[in-house]
Amino acid sequence: MSAHASSLEPPEDIVTPVLLKLHSALLLGVLAGLGGGCATPGPGSSHEAQVILRAAPLLQFLGANSPDPDTRGDCDCNNPLHWDGDRLFVFNSAGHPWRSEGADLFHLTNRQVRCEYDTKASGGRWIECTWKVKDGTLYGWYHFEPQGICPGKHPKAPYMSFTAPKIGAVKSSDNGATWHDLGIVLEAPPILRCDTKNFYFVGGNGDFSVMLDSSQRWLYFFISTYAGEVSEQGVAMARMRWADRDAPVGRVWKWREREWRSPGLGGQATPIFPARVDWHHADADAFWGPAIHWNTHLRQYVVLLNRATDADWTQEGIYVSFNRDLANPAEWTAPAKILGNLATNAWYPQVVGTDKSRRETDKLAGKTARLFVHGQSKWEMEFRKPGER
Repeated sequence: MSAHASSLEPPEDIVTPVLLKLHSALLLGVLAGLGGGCATPGPGSSHEAQVILRAAPLLQFLGANSPDPDTRGDCDCNNPLHWDGDRLFVFNSAGHPWRSEGADLFHLTNRQVRCEYDTKASGGRWIECTWKVKDGTLYGWYHFEPQGICPGKHPKAPYMSFTAPKIGAVKSSDNGATWHDLGIVLEAPPILRCDTKNFYFVGGNGDFSVMLDSSQRWLYFFISTYAGEVSEQGVAMARMRWADRDAPVGRVWKWREREWRSPGLGGQATPIFPARVDWHHADADAFWGPAIHWNTHLRQYVVLLNRATDADWTQEGIYVSFNRDLANPAEWTAPAKILGNLATNAWYPQVVGTDKSRRETDKLAGKTARLFVHGQSKWEMEFRKPGER
């Protein structure tokens, strides 16, 4: 465990146990494909919210690591967006972040900026999440994959090596062209499975998104957990006082056994979406890569999830879950499948709002939005309240 983990105690109001209230799923019958552009409601659909997917003209982010504007790069994680005045900024990462911008989602230019950090790191850093504040500061959080983990153990060594991701924080005064590194804020217990069947990870916490609550008191992290026993693997939550955002190291606390008091650095977590089969088995089966937004039409938080069904991370489908209360992890509805029959590496689903007047982004959307997968959108999404037509 990091030395930072024991230097602070959770604020007193964090340790109050969360009331465990399990609700039946609100959700959700949706087509696995796109035929006809309509959802297929399940039993009792008049009492359930629905997501409708329709085929839509292709939208693509520019991607990372391709300075040639005529050649698109990769989008190897969530792609955060934010507004500054009348300009929309988008970050795409593949080991390193790149930034593009435009008048709106449909008019992104081919102008890209390679973002720079003010520190060096032995491994890649993917910008997964951002949050802009009124004074102009842009806060960000990155997925870090350190090198030198279980050296020589990967079956394709020396061409590939294992890693165990961590999550760090950054901030910027120039819309993310340059980043000041604030340090690592989330890491798993130091349990490394060097004998893993997993193609990438031997442990770690990563592949995540964040959401600030409506009172701007707490920042919530939705993290993928790859370490420990299978009961600790899946998608878990952590949180930090928003007031601590400029000095976040040691101030993030994971949700474990109904309390927000497990250290973000080295602590264990209780998953809100547990793995079905251990990530380190050949037949792994787990949700991962959560992407959250607040939906103004449903008045709920919405999370999209990947589901891997083997150690090579084969994409089984994209799932959705809903919750009205970030402070109660037990309120998340059972994940429901909204899309299947995808490429094996069709990862990183995210909702992106399209209404410029509402300044919608990956964190805010309304009744209609675009579904992006791996940096591409071929679908329009419509969110319907229970009984709505």
